[in-house]
Amino acid sequence: MRKGVKVALVGGVFAVMVGGAGYGAYNIVTAVSGAGGSSAAGAPGARRSGPPTGEEIKETSAKFLAAWARNDADGAASATNYADSARPALQGWRDDGHVIRTVLKAGTPVGARVPFTVRATVSFEGRKRTLAYDSSLTVVRGETTGKALVRWRPSVLHPAMREGDTLVTGESAAPPIEAVDRDGAVLSKAKYPSLGPVLDTLRAKYGEAAGGSPGVETFIRHEGSDGTSTEKTLLTLAKGKPGTLRTTIRAGAQAAAEQAVTKFSKSAVVAVKPSTGEVLAVANHGYGEFNAAFEGRLAPGSTMKVITAAALIDNGVTSMTGKAPCPDSAVALSQTFHNLTGMRPNEGATLADSFQRSCNTAFIKLSDELGADTFAAEARNRFGLGKDWQTGIVSYDGAVPVNGNSDDPAGMIGQGKVTMNPLNMASVTATAITGAFHQPILVSPELGDRRLATARGLPASTVYQLKQMMRLTATSPTGTARDAMAGLTGDIGAKTGSAEVDGQAVSNSWFTGYRGDVAAAAMAESGGHGGDAAGPIVASVLRAGS
Repeated sequence: MRKGVKVALVGGVFAVMVGGAGYGAYNIVTAVSGAGGSSAAGAPGARRSGPPTGEEIKETSAKFLAAWARNDADGAASATNYADSARPALQGWRDDGHVIRTVLKAGTPVGARVPFTVRATVSFEGRKRTLAYDSSLTVVRGETTGKALVRWRPSVLHPAMREGDTLVTGESAAPPIEAVDRDGAVLSKAKYPSLGPVLDTLRAKYGEAAGGSPGVETFIRHEGSDGTSTEKTLLTLAKGKPGTLRTTIRAGAQAAAEQAVTKFSKSAVVAVKPSTGEVLAVANHGYGEFNAAFEGRLAPGSTMKVITAAALIDNGVTSMTGKAPCPDSAVALSQTFHNLTGMRPNEGATLADSFQRSCNTAFIKLSDELGADTFAAEARNRFGLGKDWQTGIVSYDGAVPVNGNSDDPAGMIGQGKVTMNPLNMASVTATAITGAFHQPILVSPELGDRRLATARGLPASTVYQLKQMMRLTATSPTGTARDAMAGLTGDIGAKTGSAEVDGQAVSNSWFTGYRGDVAAAAMAESGGHGGDAAGPIVASVLRAGS
C-alpha cells in the first residue's frame, strides 16, 4: 500500500483516505462497497471479458478518484481507457484551473455509472473560492487489456466540458455583459436557462464592445467551429464590470418559449418579427450546450411545403385554386411516395386542398414539372436560405441540395437531403407572409459590422395565396394545424410537418405558424405529427409574443 493512503471499511462504505498539505492537498474519496462480484482488478490471470463486476466498479472508481484528488494526473489517467486524452485534462485541473484542494465523494453506483460530488478549492493571485458540483463516471472493460477502467470523457471533470475544452482560472477574455431584451428587461441565465449558451456566445463576441471590464473567473473555454472562443463561467473570484448589451429578444415570448420546450424531451423553438427579421425568442431543451434552434440540421418534413407551394405558384405550375390531385401514392425517379396513414385520396384537389391536408403525393406528382434546380433556386433566391446569415451568433442557414436522384422530389416534402432548423423555418414563414426576406438577427448588425444576407422575396400574388393556404391549414375543419392553433385570434396561419428518420420509430414533429407580426417554428424530436408536439410549442409562443 502506498505511503499516506489508507483503506478501510466504515459503515459499509469503502473509503480511500488521502492526505497531505500545501499545493495539491486532498481529502476523502468514498465509493460504495458490497455491490457483488469478486475482485479481479489487478489480479493475474487470463484476460477478462464481459461487463465489470460490482467489485471492479468499486475499486476502479476509487482508484481514479483518489488519484485525481491528490492531483496525480498520471495515476488517474492510467485508470482510464484513454490515458493520453485524460492526462492533459487532469494536469490542467491543477495547472490551468489553479485548483489547490480537491474533495471527491462517490455515491451509490447505478450499474456501471458512479455519481460523485466535487468540491474544489481554487486559488488565484491571493483570491480563494470553492467550486462545488455533481458529476459521474462510468466503468467499462478495456478493449485490449480486459481491465476495468474509467471511460474517459471530458464531462467526467465537469458535466459541461466537451472534447477540446479546457478549465481555466484567470482574467476572463471578455468582460461580463448584462444582456437586456428589446425593452430593457434583464435576460439572465437564472431566469431563462435555455439562453445560457447564447449569452455565453454574446459575451465572447461583444463583451468588449458593450463597454465592461473583465473579472477573475474559473471558466470552461470552448473553441468554436467558426474560430471564436467562448467561455462558460463556473466560479467568480473577482467580479468584473458588466456592459449592457441590447438584444432583439422579447422577454414575454422568451419566457413562454422556455416553458413550452420543457414538455418534450428534445425540442427547440424560434420566434421572429416578420417585418424586421428580429429574433423574439430562442429556446432549446434536451440538447445541453448545443443551440439546436439556430444550429440544428434536420429534415423539416412538410413545413417545407411552404417553399414548394411558393415555387409552384411563382413558376406557373399551379396556383392556390389550380389542380394538385392527391392520389394514394405517387412515383418520382423510381421511388414510390405515400401519404400519412388515414389520408383519403382526392383526385380533384386544388393546391389549397392538398396544402392544408398536407398531401405528400400531390407535391410529388408536381415535382417533375417544377424541377429540382428551380426548387433550390426558390429557396435560395427568394427565401434567402443558404446565404451565410450573420445573426450575431453561430447559426446554420439551411440547405436545399440538388442530388439528381429521388432525394430531390423527397426534398420538396421536407425529406431527402434537405436540412433546416427552427430559425430557418420561422424565417421562411416570415418571408411567406410579408413577401420580403429579412435576415434574422439577434443583436444589431452594427455590432461586429456585419453584412446581412439579402434575397428577392416574393411577388404580392404569391404572398396572398400562401397566407390564404396557411390560414386554411390553421382554421378549416380539414386543416392539419387546426387543433394546435385553436383559441388563437387575429390574423393566423400555420403549416405542420412530420419528418421520418431512418432507424427512428417515431417521426420528428415540426410546425411553423404566424400570428400578426410574429412568426415561429419548432421541432420536437420523436414527437410524431406536427400538430401533436411542435404545434403546441409554437402556439404558446404566438400566444405570448403577439
